Amino acid sequence: MFEQELKDFLLSKGVSDVGFSYIDNSDTGELKYAVSIVVRLSDAIINEIGDEPTPTYFNHYRSVNAFIDRMLLETGLFLQSKGYNYITVAASQSMPGTPFNGRYSHKEAAHKAGLGGIGKNSLFIHKSYGTRVRLGTIFTDCPLEGDGEFTENLCTNCDRCVNACPSGAILGKPYENGVKREEIFAAEACSQYMKKQFQHIGRGAVCGICMKVCPYNKK
Repeated sequence: MFEQELKDFLLSKGVSDVGFSYIDNSDTGELKYAVSIVVRLSDAIINEIGDEPTPTYFNHYRSVNAFIDRMLLETGLFLQSKGYNYITVAASQSMPGTPFNGRYSHKEAAHKAGLGGIGKNSLFIHKSYGTRVRLGTIFTDCPLEGDGEFTENLCTNCDRCVNACPSGAILGKPYENGVKREEIFAAEACSQYMKKQFQHIGRGAVCGICMKVCPYNKK
């Protein structure tokens, strides 16, 4: 089974989880099958975050993104060697004219692949690893059979992320299918706060506070 062969290939490279889905609302032409990859972050590094990110987390975030981009390329080359086409969606890259959006939502692809859900903080919640993950997506014309969309609600009535967010960007509304991100999360407010408060840590520093406080990680 080709799906298992591809999954084994990625897991052997250090990826934490892999899922597959068919996505018909992407801008990838005839390449509608998506491979979602998950990389688990270091709990020890996340636990060091206090009321601001640490330089170690800043470096970890960038290093994991670079690893994901490398894995997407290797996945694409693997698919290409089998006669298929591929288009990668970078781990962290905004598209022109949409400063807070990538080419396609990694979270939506991973959700459709059955890997987890989305919380009111707009973070992806992996069914095993919680919010402490990074995601990558690659589109292909290789027919891939997934497990179907994840349906369980992993984000309960807890408001820890809402109360902990220093920018007030988490609006407190639960995520539901079809809800636009701006209805639950103010991306610009988050970005502006980070630019103002965390430049001393590094250009493009990310906060991570909402990820750290999410109680699902303890499960």
